[in-house]
Amino acid sequence: MNTHTVAFSGSLKPQLSSLPPLSLYVHIPWCIQKCPYCDFNSHQIKGELAESAYVHALLTDLEQELPHIWGRPVGTVFIGGGTPSVFSAHAIDTLLAGIRARVRLLPDAEITLEANPGTFERERFIGFAQAGVNRLSIGVQSFNNTKLAALGRIHNRNEALQAIELALATFAKVNVDIMYALPGQDVQAALSDVHTALATGVRHLSAYHLTMEPNTPFGHTPPPHLPADDAAQDIEDAVQNALTAAGFEHYETSAFAQPGQACQHNLNYWQFGDYIGIGAGAHGKISAAGGIVRTVRSRHPKDYLAAMQSQPAQAISRSEVVTQDLPFEFMMNALRLTDGVPAAWFAERTGLSAAAIQPAVARAVTQGLLDADPRRLQPTAHGRRFLNDLLQLFLA
Repeated sequence: MNTHTVAFSGSLKPQLSSLPPLSLYVHIPWCIQKCPYCDFNSHQIKGELAESAYVHALLTDLEQELPHIWGRPVGTVFIGGGTPSVFSAHAIDTLLAGIRARVRLLPDAEITLEANPGTFERERFIGFAQAGVNRLSIGVQSFNNTKLAALGRIHNRNEALQAIELALATFAKVNVDIMYALPGQDVQAALSDVHTALATGVRHLSAYHLTMEPNTPFGHTPPPHLPADDAAQDIEDAVQNALTAAGFEHYETSAFAQPGQACQHNLNYWQFGDYIGIGAGAHGKISAAGGIVRTVRSRHPKDYLAAMQSQPAQAISRSEVVTQDLPFEFMMNALRLTDGVPAAWFAERTGLSAAAIQPAVARAVTQGLLDADPRRLQPTAHGRRFLNDLLQLFLA
């Protein structure tokens, strides 16, 4: 396959006439225990948790971004990790109060916090809600105790169900993460997890295929009895069909929601919106009239904390997204969405002419990977299944 279908003249420079919506991502990198499949920037808690110092560092970090986003409203906040729910409700309250004092947070902003059932405490969950969190994302992964042990999780089935029950009674929106294609899992076992989650009444589910990521214990030594590729595909199809039959829209590669329950923060990512990223290892994307800048923070918490206490700018690297990479970066996000995005957004959010991707779009339509409607950039069912093939057409 010829992937070199996007070409540019050397003088072409993106020019944005308007700015996309802006979100805020906050990274809290600590976990009680590091899971063997996880490649996120997370670190097992050793000794006393530096809550106060880290919250202060996060707010110092946010202040470094203010000149780059001054006056722009923030529509969503996502506190991820790690396991942010290891922090106390008081720390999350201090953090959110500090964010409100520094940026223009919209009154109806979606504020998500990730939590694990192993950190489940009734008073803590209620305190998060009182601090302003209105969406909780719970990392359950499975309701089978044997599978949970194989994944290195610290909670059990009953703790997961109790956490979901309290979350649904406390927060306006709740997501549950589940994994499939687990060691020794078949279709019926995977569907048991799905049906258990549905029975709780949760209205948003994220369903992920277990993958062996490099530089993880599972990446070095995969667990035994993983489903073969064909069996894993059967499991994936069954999970997706069960959720669709239950009235959930499969609106993104791994996300399923009932009407009105889609994650607004993640939608902004996939629609090539902007986001500030603060915290150890956090990534950000900020647009300006002359182009798009990516930001990355120091990855290790000790390095990040030290820099924020003395020379904050040293913890932040900034790099402009080169023109040749913009089509792929835009499509890599937008084409994860089942409905895609309006075609006009490519020009609006990259600053490039639609002509820059027209040859690649035409080829994708011819190959049955992209819908032929010129008003939208939308993958077909075939394109969603072979997403990597579709995206390769937009590589420079």
